[in-house]
Amino acid sequence: PRFPNLQNLTPTTKSNDNKSIMPIRRESLREPSHFGATMLSSRRIRSNSGIDIPQDLSELSEAEVNSVAPPAPIYKIVLTGGPCGGKTTSMARLSPYLRERGFEVIACPEAFSLLVSNGMSFDYLGAVEGMDVVVQDTVMDMQIGLEDGFERVLRARGKPAVLLCDRGLMDGSAYMAQEGWDRLLAKRDVQSVSELREGRYNAVFHLVTAAEGAEPFYTLENNAVRTETPELARELDGMTRNAWVGHPNLKIFDNSTDFEKKMQRVVEETARLVGLPTQMQRVTTKFLLRNKPDLDKFPEDVRVRVFD
Repeated sequence: PRFPNLQNLTPTTKSNDNKSIMPIRRESLREPSHFGATMLSSRRIRSNSGIDIPQDLSELSEAEVNSVAPPAPIYKIVLTGGPCGGKTTSMARLSPYLRERGFEVIACPEAFSLLVSNGMSFDYLGAVEGMDVVVQDTVMDMQIGLEDGFERVLRARGKPAVLLCDRGLMDGSAYMAQEGWDRLLAKRDVQSVSELREGRYNAVFHLVTAAEGAEPFYTLENNAVRTETPELARELDGMTRNAWVGHPNLKIFDNSTDFEKKMQRVVEETARLVGLPTQMQRVTTKFLLRNKPDLDKFPEDVRVRVFD
């Protein structure tokens, strides 16, 4: 068959002129939402391919068919965290590591940094009442467009791929009051934050700011957009981490080791996610508690850390 990755989607039928046709059941294709690619690689059919699906697939090029039904898995990973946590270094480390092992890799830049580096000052956020919502709405539009565009290219390529996202859609909630965030979600007709969180990304890697546990290494010099004091960096780190709580594959990389070992942990976790051999044996299990536990009842040999 010309497109073997479509063989099992629907039965083959015959048209009146005896031409073989492979119809796609349109009820299996969700209409594109405001957020584009809300289905992960476990769903073979993709709705945000940017093309209309004809009944006769012979009208499509191989790349267009791949965009609709990718023949290989694509993993979307968010790298987030507080300022000076190692996101840029992680992306630079992961890209060659994955390419050397047969993956196509594209890095998606942070939309807010694109705005700031091209002329938007932080003064904009408070210049006019409601400006924070307008800016974050714009950031979300840009982030969605960048992510979906890069993902479409990777799907069309037809090879195993990884999209590394410098922050994700939930990060905006850490920089807004709850009232403004709720207004933004209502404006965009978001029924549940799961659309922006586990419904969009395979994994979220939170790299804790150096201002928490590695204070001597916290610096503003390697990022022209960064202006946060260590105190503010720690506060933003906590809010960013809490924004992603609920994602089943949220991984937190703290500063309990030196920076090089922190980067090794990021690489090892990525390897585990995409199915590459890994030396990491530790498995972390997380639970969401209904009530605050009584820490006095914990055994003395159990280490406890409380996050705000």
